[in-house]
Amino acid sequence: MTSLEDSKGEQIVSIDMRGKSALADHMVIVSGRSHRHVTAVADHLLRDLKEQGFGMAKVEGLANGDWVLIDTGDIIVHVFRPEVRSFYNIEKMWSVGDSGDATVH
Repeated sequence: MTSLEDSKGEQIVSIDMRGKSALADHMVIVSGRSHRHVTAVADHLLRDLKEQGFGMAKVEGLANGDWVLIDTGDIIVHVFRPEVRSFYNIEKMWSVGDSGDATVH
């Protein structure tokens, strides 16, 4: 989370995925203000992950800058432009019926 906050990621939401999906234990969703900001937030996070020993993260969408998906295995991070985040609304999809599993930072 610190990496996302340091790079000025906006509307950071963490969803506990344990018991909901075998995909990951946690999902983090964050917005960037523009294509460039989305790419910068993702680059900063990838650099920090590599420094902390998580260098094998799978990355998709980095070249486009609309939606970058970073999969570390236990944690999946989605970095969106606001319009794309609103369109897909994945935090609602994964939080349906939950009480308190999504944490806003």
